[in-house]
Amino acid sequence: MRITAISAACALMLLTVSSALVAQKADDQIDPKSTALVQEGRTAQSAGNIDGATDAFEAALVVDPRNRTAYIALAEIARSRGLPGKAIRMYREALLLEPNDLAALRGQGEAMVQKGAVEKANQNLARIKTICGTNPCNDATILAAAIAKGPPATVTAQNVPPAATPATPVPAKP
Repeated sequence: MRITAISAACALMLLTVSSALVAQKADDQIDPKSTALVQEGRTAQSAGNIDGATDAFEAALVVDPRNRTAYIALAEIARSRGLPGKAIRMYREALLLEPNDLAALRGQGEAMVQKGAVEKANQNLARIKTICGTNPCNDATILAAAIAKGPPATVTAQNVPPAATPATPVPAKP
């Protein structure tokens, strides 16, 4: 009697675990609603509606946080708005999902150059070259060109000529 109870409990446990594993989605299957929202964001972005595109990409991530395309699109928008730190973070999220994503590695490297972290961008370039191997790689060429160009010149208070101060008008006597 004891063996029957133990074997029944083991069978029930095995059945429960196996049904839970069957119900899980594979990591590479993105929710179709999330994919549709990314497409909607791309359409808005091409029409010049950057805020609408950002909203669509963020909604896509709410629906399915495994959507690398949405992270990369948000990173591209952040770079275009002059926010390299945010772009680096978005590319990092995409790289956590797929460490060998060439577009994310290249974009993150370009954002690092934009921020002034050229040494880290060189690490991304080396990683891209490793992934590409002996095959010619467009992403490596683009990132190498961005690194060679260097970070953008910044305008500081020291190299800006002082603005001419207007003369203060003398009040008229009544």
